[in-house]
Amino acid sequence: MKIIIVGAGVVGFTIAKKLSSEGHDVVVIEKDERRVKELRESLDVRIVQGSGSSPSVLNEAGISKVDMVISVTDSDEVNMVASLIAGTQSRVPKKIARIRDREYIDCPQIFGKKYLDLDLNINPERVAAECIMKTVEIPGAIEVEDFVDGRIKLVGCRLSPQSELSGKTLEDFQKLHPDENILVVAVYRGTETIIPDGSTSFQEGDLVFAVTFPEKAERVLQLFGSGGSLGNKILIVGGGDIGFYLAESLEAIGLSPKIIERNAERCLFLAENLKKTLVLVGDGTDRELLEEENISDVSTFIATTDDEEANILCSLLAKRLGAERCITIIDKPEYMSMTSAIGIDVAVSPRLASVSGILQFIRRGKILSVKALYEDRVEGIETIAMETSDIVGKPLREMKFPKGALIGAVVKGDQVLLPNGYTVINPGDKVIIFALRETISKVEKALMVKPEFF
Repeated sequence: MKIIIVGAGVVGFTIAKKLSSEGHDVVVIEKDERRVKELRESLDVRIVQGSGSSPSVLNEAGISKVDMVISVTDSDEVNMVASLIAGTQSRVPKKIARIRDREYIDCPQIFGKKYLDLDLNINPERVAAECIMKTVEIPGAIEVEDFVDGRIKLVGCRLSPQSELSGKTLEDFQKLHPDENILVVAVYRGTETIIPDGSTSFQEGDLVFAVTFPEKAERVLQLFGSGGSLGNKILIVGGGDIGFYLAESLEAIGLSPKIIERNAERCLFLAENLKKTLVLVGDGTDRELLEEENISDVSTFIATTDDEEANILCSLLAKRLGAERCITIIDKPEYMSMTSAIGIDVAVSPRLASVSGILQFIRRGKILSVKALYEDRVEGIETIAMETSDIVGKPLREMKFPKGALIGAVVKGDQVLLPNGYTVINPGDKVIIFALRETISKVEKALMVKPEFF
């Protein structure tokens, strides 16, 4: 695919790096001269310096010949103008834009066919808040994702020392719990990522990802993790957009969180727009303030500021002072990989959450959704089986599916199945596939046509 990315901040850079590494023809438009120099040293893509709202710059980038335009600058207005210009082309590309201002969000009609005609609107802060809420509602989970409109859940948790499965294989698990309707689809062990088979063994400290039905999600935690309770004392540090969206969601399920925010003017906004949330002016890294707010009684501590280092610091402080569980907003990959080692329970990346939505439009086949799992090592792909694809018409045990990938669920009409070796996929079935990043291209080929078509 030929893709233009407007804006090379954290999200734009991540998308450009990922797509170029997969062989896509990527052009990045970036206004800042210093950032352009950095990009030329770190990305193997064509870079055009200038404003993404400039018709001449977009023409120089080749907008008339691209398949997709992804506008992710810090300016909603620039992103909208880039999308409008893309819509004037005779070959109208797919259009994705980051739009965050609540005034625009509250007028969804501007994103429709008559106006911007966006295929996807990215709001990293809102998506991050939604990711946090999923893990808050299942205490003990590291990550929670929904597939098939919430009819299947993926739950990731750390294998605890108390789990009976430590030292046992996946085959042992299936024999011990044959009727649990839980299918393990990935195991992270340090820097190693495993798409498991029956001989895969579990070790203390493994990060285990399993798919199951919503009503069984907590059972995954009981078997592999340590579980926990939601509790009703939740403290949020950072009253920016993520903190605000999160507080709104917590209020919607009947909770009354606290928010600590440095900026007094922002605190006024929060106090005026939140109904059940107590808003405090202060610094989340202030030990005395945390102790005054009885941090030792807090069931869930959530750091959502724009400063990753501050998020890590206040989370570690909260944990040391007795907070039961700490969730932290972190975007740098090098920080994500070290969180569990230093004692942070859950790390959420707005960057990765945004990339997941975009991948739906990149992957080949009839793709319904894509989820990039923790640290972007594995993708969960929800697709529709095509008549010409290599995955239909035979039992899974006879299928030559790419190594490093497995089928985690199959939907036949109203019936949702966790498959076994005898499951047969028919054309039109919805299928959820989990695959290592390096296996994605082989999976795409399997989804498109049978080998005899090549």
